[in-house]
Amino acid sequence: PKFLIYVSGALSMWGDRMWHFAISVFLIELYGRNLLLTAVFGLVVAGSVLLLGALIGDWVDRNPRNKVAHASLFIQNISVTVCSIVLMLVFSYKQRIEQIWDGWLTVVCYTVVIILADVANLASTALTIAIQRDWIVVITGYNRGHLAGMNATMRRIDQVTNILAPLAVGQVMTLASNVVGCGFILGWNLVSLIVEFFFLSRVYRIVPALSVKPPTMEVDQVYLPRIERIRSQEGNCNASLNLKEITNLPLCFRRFRWLVSTCKDGWRAYYRQPVFLAGMGLAFLYTTVLGFDCITTGYAYTQGISGSLLSLLMGVSAITGLMGTVMFTRLRKTYGLVNTGIISSCLHLGCLLLCVCSVFAPGSPMDLSLLMPYITFNSSIEFGGMTSQRQKHTNPMRGGSNQPLVPDRSSIHWTNNTVLFDNVPSGTAPESYISIILLFLGVITARIGLWSFDLTVTQLLQENICESERGVVNGVQSSMNYLMDLLHFIMVISAPQPQHFGILVIISVLFITTGHTMYFLYAHKAKKKRRLDT
Repeated sequence: PKFLIYVSGALSMWGDRMWHFAISVFLIELYGRNLLLTAVFGLVVAGSVLLLGALIGDWVDRNPRNKVAHASLFIQNISVTVCSIVLMLVFSYKQRIEQIWDGWLTVVCYTVVIILADVANLASTALTIAIQRDWIVVITGYNRGHLAGMNATMRRIDQVTNILAPLAVGQVMTLASNVVGCGFILGWNLVSLIVEFFFLSRVYRIVPALSVKPPTMEVDQVYLPRIERIRSQEGNCNASLNLKEITNLPLCFRRFRWLVSTCKDGWRAYYRQPVFLAGMGLAFLYTTVLGFDCITTGYAYTQGISGSLLSLLMGVSAITGLMGTVMFTRLRKTYGLVNTGIISSCLHLGCLLLCVCSVFAPGSPMDLSLLMPYITFNSSIEFGGMTSQRQKHTNPMRGGSNQPLVPDRSSIHWTNNTVLFDNVPSGTAPESYISIILLFLGVITARIGLWSFDLTVTQLLQENICESERGVVNGVQSSMNYLMDLLHFIMVISAPQPQHFGILVIISVLFITTGHTMYFLYAHKAKKKRRLDT
């Protein structure tokens, strides 16, 4: 069953990575190389998981494991397939579609594409919670050593597909066309759907424990405990009135109240967990610009780093991420799970100190005067020499000092995690590369501690959450991750210039430090409880 889970997971992750890369490129191409549709799509995806994460997790908890896996798999792959067909039609007949209904048919097509892509992402979230947070725990027989090994292997597969899948579909789109790229993704999803369905069904039959699940309550049963509480507090007369009020509501209103109640109960259940602080600490790590996304690589471009070098650095970061998964298994076996998290946190923070040093190192474009409009004229003169000196370190490719972190899209190729820049003029090197070297040295080495810490918290959630709440708690954890990820985009919107990037680095390190501090508090409580129990 482990091998079948690995193959099924690899197919699913490969399809997800290809689709996440391709949909961003497709939306940019559809809207005339404009970022609007991509931004709307990102906002819709983050907002839907943020709002529906608890409901998705509750749905995973209330239904048999095989039905959850099969339904999530079917919805995800069919949504991507239909979306690919719509995109193929739009790319093939774009001019004709724009003439129908005064262009409103184009808007309808954009809306359908974004909705289908969002539904696919929600189904992917449900499948991830079901397989990686629940099935794996049962398959390993709750053996901590085997569980750590499966978690690490799944993360290694994710790291490899994160590099290779976008590269593969990107080559198809470049050598052929966007229509062929859509067809390639469509075919992959249909084949993957059949193979994953068969493999997961096989695993479900091989492992009898997967068919055993705690009983769940239906919608009407949710209100029975509340009515009992009302009876005990208000007496039978008032309780009967409340019972009539609830039961006389139309079914749609009762279901809506149940949905709201499920969300509230999910967040309360998350807060009650003994690993709440560890989960919150992991979520805080999402509020950062210190990763290989378009923000950091866009900043690197303004500092004279070429696309080929960025690609190489991204490959090296994947290797260090794999090293983190290996380190996790070794540390857990030697020092235990909680101590592994402490060591990983210290390693992560120690490496990020290099990023903080890069803010003040030679070659850094940081200019605090841009954030202080109230500065006096005399102070401006005093710091004028320093400002001009700082501006020399920024890349002369920029037409002005206020160019945003992400430059004009006409000069870049986008991937899911990075931007590869073309047409970099020669002779545009900054006066010093010390700052950018320290930045990427810190980002790359920090991934060892980051992925080890991520695996630690993941296993803590798997081990300490009761089976009946495993889905809803992990759904809320996904919501928290998306919420904190949204904050880092708000940070960049608030300070978009390269001269502001140093401030974003410092804020990111503060958020990460806060997250690890939460984990240290959890570790202290866990060790104290263990001493009391012994």
